[in-house]
Amino acid sequence: MVTPDATAFKSKVWTISTLLVVVVVVTLFLYLDRHDALSQVLRSWGVVGVMAAILVMAMTCVTPLPAEGLLVLYMKIYGAWWGAFYSWIGAILSSLVVFVAARYVGTPILRSVVTPDRFHQVDRWVKEKGTSGLLFARLLPLPGFIISYVVGTIPSVRLWSYIWTGAVSIMPYYIATALIFLGISRRLVWWLTLGSLAIVMFWGVTYVVKKRSIK
Repeated sequence: MVTPDATAFKSKVWTISTLLVVVVVVTLFLYLDRHDALSQVLRSWGVVGVMAAILVMAMTCVTPLPAEGLLVLYMKIYGAWWGAFYSWIGAILSSLVVFVAARYVGTPILRSVVTPDRFHQVDRWVKEKGTSGLLFARLLPLPGFIISYVVGTIPSVRLWSYIWTGAVSIMPYYIATALIFLGISRRLVWWLTLGSLAIVMFWGVTYVVKKRSIK
């Protein structure tokens, strides 16, 4: 019988291993692309390349895999703002897939990725506060795919509310990441400072939301 401690340990090992792989892949790409050769090739694919990038981001966002690595690569290839925009579109498309999966295949998936405590936390938040609660629930410091799966299984949540709250909730993070990327890539202290402040504010909001959710 697998104990909760063993499951938690395996989860941590999987998370750390995945993060290490993402870091290595992103670092390798940035190194090989230091003269912008790879980015030029990918940009030469035009609309097909953009659509492929959006699709890959969408596929990544429906899994527990961190999407930050792709976000950085897209900003390197297409520029900070276009890269963030394409990533944002991919994340929105993924929410459609997650909604369908959660609503119609929800129980098996939910049991494999979400603990009962997490489910009841988000469920209570949404039921008590309605659409505003749905928006703030997406700011809880939990993996985005978990929140999306949980929210998608709540019968009172409609597709439009599900989509727009998801789109809005990730915008601050993507904008802040783009600002930091601009600050680092162009060595502009102003952009770096502004982006860092935005990230800190975003984390601050998620902290406040978490504190309120557990009262």
